[in-house]
Amino acid sequence: MLSVPFNIIKSYQSLLVKSSVSSSERANYHKWLRYYLDFCHKYQFGADNKNSFSSFNKKLAEKLQSEPQRRQAHDAIRIFFRLISNENHLLQPSTPRTLATAASTTPPPPGASRKTPVVEGGNHSGQDWTQVYAALESAVQVRHYSPKTLSAYRSWVRRLQTFTKSKQPKEISIEDVKGFLSYLATEKNVAAASQNQAFNALLFLFRHVLDKEFGVIEGVVRAKQRKNIPVVLSREEVNQLLEQLDEPFHLVASLLYGCGLRLFECLKLRVQDLDFYTGIVTVHDGKGKKDRSLPLPRSLDSRLKEWLITVADLHKQDLESGYAGCFLQKTGGKKFKNAAREFSWQYLFPAKTLTLIDKSHEYRRYHLHETLVQRAIKQAVREAAIPKRATPHTLRHSFASHLLAANYDIRTIQQLLGHSDVRTTMIYTQTVHSTTLKEAMSPLDF
Repeated sequence: MLSVPFNIIKSYQSLLVKSSVSSSERANYHKWLRYYLDFCHKYQFGADNKNSFSSFNKKLAEKLQSEPQRRQAHDAIRIFFRLISNENHLLQPSTPRTLATAASTTPPPPGASRKTPVVEGGNHSGQDWTQVYAALESAVQVRHYSPKTLSAYRSWVRRLQTFTKSKQPKEISIEDVKGFLSYLATEKNVAAASQNQAFNALLFLFRHVLDKEFGVIEGVVRAKQRKNIPVVLSREEVNQLLEQLDEPFHLVASLLYGCGLRLFECLKLRVQDLDFYTGIVTVHDGKGKKDRSLPLPRSLDSRLKEWLITVADLHKQDLESGYAGCFLQKTGGKKFKNAAREFSWQYLFPAKTLTLIDKSHEYRRYHLHETLVQRAIKQAVREAAIPKRATPHTLRHSFASHLLAANYDIRTIQQLLGHSDVRTTMIYTQTVHSTTLKEAMSPLDF
């Protein structure tokens, strides 16, 4: 962790007191400040540049920090910016590694861009990659890729930047990519899927950001690919897990198993996606931006209708308090002006707290965070004494395996899961006994 100069700590503490931050929260504010300064030093951002916080906030989102934690971090860094705007001399470091602000204490001339410091042990001076990340984000968004794809690509580009010691982006070559991919396999021992994701991210970087052709890459050490058999729960174990869960986690887990949903697909469901008349739940913008319809478990009808009453009461309270509505996709918000405040567009599993939008200063409600479900199911597995490494995705695996064991056609299961290739679905044939007349047996049982 990067050490913070004592004069900054002392002045920051005084400002926290003046800002009426409670004594119990001041330690957390100091923690966020240390994390921010360490982030700026590690990724060569200017700590006194307010634009650096947006990158820091995205990093917190990648680390799955909750909305309240990110709001507290935002408040902590806002107070820090107030401090440095009043006392600029606090940012003049006594040693080069005190703060990652600039290579020199001499301010650049008007209109000149601030250079990042020289990276120790490198052959290249640290170059500013801000424009690269901005172009990467724009290229991903214009192709309507998911935010998770953007997060993953940005992470791999950042690791390439570190590997090349912040080399000038235009000088990045295929040899740098080869060295980086081999380094991931030999030094970092990443999985084959991670190395493939890194390859796709850098291919995207070259084609759509750097305007270079990748060409043929040979001589790269490939990570060994392992074929893992999915963890599957028995029906009895599923029931034991569900018994340990309270709402809304009980309903979430029931839909994960009953419909074979991915966790993010379940949490993104909106009220209008449930059709009790036809018994269908519609998944919009699933993996690969694909929609699909699934049979809604009839055994959940009564509980879902009761839950919708709870959601409706919460929505009514939000409207009375003057909130701006739920979050919508960018195109949906423009096409349907009042949709964010309509009940049919509300998330089926809304977040417990409202989220403040920095630009508009409006409060909106997001869906339940994935980490909350993951923690609840992990705790339920522990309390139910299930001797398996079960996660929310295990319920999706169990859905597919149980249908296959019930002699459902593999193509039908493929469609229900939303797989593009049936070979992905075939992995579940290893989780059940053979459904043919001649079952596989051990010679000891002959």
